[in-house]
Amino acid sequence: MAGLPPQPPSSLQVYNSYVVDPQWQLKFTTIWCTALGVAIVASLPTFVRSLRNGRSLKGSLGVSEDLRKGGYAAIACEDKPPPLRPRRGAAAIWRSIASVRHWTIPYVGLNVLQTTIVLAYLAVVLVCVIKDAPLISNPNRAGFLAVAQIPIVFLFATKNSILSLLLGPGNGYEKVNYIHRMSGRLMFLSACIHGSLWIRNHLQYGLPILGQQKETSGVATLSVLGIIVLTSLRPVRRLFYQAFFVVHILTFVAFFVTLRYHTMYSQPWIFPALAFFAADALLRFLRYRIKDARLSAPDQLMTFVHIQDCDDGWLAGQHVQLRVFFSSRVFESHPFTILSPPPGRSCFKRSGMILAARVNGDWTRELNTYTRNEQDSSISASEKQASEQRVDVPVHVMIDGPYGGSSVDLGQYETVLLVAGGSGATFTLGLLDDIVYRCVKAGRPDGERTTRIEFVWCIKSFGHIEWFAQMLVDIATLAAGSSLEIHFSIFVTCLCDPEAVPFIPNCDVKLERPSVYMLLCETTGLSPPPSDAEEEKSFLIRSHSGGGVAVCASGPESLAVETRNAVARLGVRNALKLGGVVVHVESFAL
Repeated sequence: MAGLPPQPPSSLQVYNSYVVDPQWQLKFTTIWCTALGVAIVASLPTFVRSLRNGRSLKGSLGVSEDLRKGGYAAIACEDKPPPLRPRRGAAAIWRSIASVRHWTIPYVGLNVLQTTIVLAYLAVVLVCVIKDAPLISNPNRAGFLAVAQIPIVFLFATKNSILSLLLGPGNGYEKVNYIHRMSGRLMFLSACIHGSLWIRNHLQYGLPILGQQKETSGVATLSVLGIIVLTSLRPVRRLFYQAFFVVHILTFVAFFVTLRYHTMYSQPWIFPALAFFAADALLRFLRYRIKDARLSAPDQLMTFVHIQDCDDGWLAGQHVQLRVFFSSRVFESHPFTILSPPPGRSCFKRSGMILAARVNGDWTRELNTYTRNEQDSSISASEKQASEQRVDVPVHVMIDGPYGGSSVDLGQYETVLLVAGGSGATFTLGLLDDIVYRCVKAGRPDGERTTRIEFVWCIKSFGHIEWFAQMLVDIATLAAGSSLEIHFSIFVTCLCDPEAVPFIPNCDVKLERPSVYMLLCETTGLSPPPSDAEEEKSFLIRSHSGGGVAVCASGPESLAVETRNAVARLGVRNALKLGGVVVHVESFAL
């Protein structure tokens, strides 16, 4: 065109990474923001439904206290079971097809959907790093892409974010944290590509690797990022969690400082990460509560924390970060599931919030030891002989939350299967308490469809049944004679304390390790494959009107994997017959 200077051929043009590579940063950001937008749009029906029933915003400002102290009490309504209508709509079909996505890879912990997301993320990063980039001679593209991933790492790391709200209940920080881990490792991979190729070029042309500010700060940035990744590996997190947490925070501060010295192009990507962190810190500050509490330890493996003046602000199945001011462990906080819904919507005649801390580490062990020592020192020897009941130990606690919760509203499904392993019963017991209250005591105010619940609990010793025996008895007594059928199955894997089996109505105690798939077939009335069926075991086939099945599990990671695979194993055909099958799992793996 006239007036324009002649342009050299593209093969002779010098690659300007400071012009081209930022454009690839924007392309990468556009791709992941678009994918996130699609996920949010797909979650809109769940989000709108949760807004209508009040689940979405529940506890957004933390736990609250009823200053009236019992001004109004819930009135028991007449038990009116709704007519069972088969679920044959688009939602049931979608749930049936989507049940296959729950297949989980053993030892990896990611299901089909999560694995697909990780692989797609990896593919996008590699394409953006490699596409039309002369990495050998100028590896800046990889460095630019490493910086562009900083907002993702922080967005999926914070406990309080608008993302968890928009994705709907049950999709809290603990459910999307795998994206934080994977994006952090791919950021490190991009930084390694960038740094290693630059070091290679310096060695090839005899240039010093250290000395100039850019080179020295770059090596420091890569080293700090390597420390972050290595100390974040699962073995380190499990064995030295507190050290991991402290190193994680301090090294990211150092990472931002060294990165800012290394390149001025990092500034636009650091500010969004700091904004996510600041918003999370502000919301956590608003949700902090310091309360009086009482500790009780029925044995050497369990400690109950009864927090007073907590009357509302959480849903069944949610958890809080607990900090107990005792001994020298005042700076540690740990997550614990709330044992029941708020007092106004619970089957139990108890006030406040109850947490159960199973001894599983040095902190819970020291808490249990402290509680038992204080209980023993508060009563005399004669009082010990006169009564087995120990007095509670008063303490001060700080709670942060609630967080998490179930993504499944049990009231929308005809049949419910709750599976727990060990102290994971705190999650399923809270869900059971909630749905029984809604169906029996509140008279199904939202048209709850649930007619049958199978509660399964796997434990190591018969003596562990006593932890929650009274709660199970209260629920069974309340549901007796109602339109809601509840059956308890307790599986014990070790012949320990066989005489310590309390009476619980409609409960079977068995000395075996169950199969979740077999339990699911038995509960729904489906016949298991001949290869899986035991000759001596006859399944109780129950008629199922196709009102849907909800499966919730909580416990070790192996139980979570088995439950997901059991639901996926049903297949689309059986899921359609049942009116759709949904699953939600909670795992206490770090």
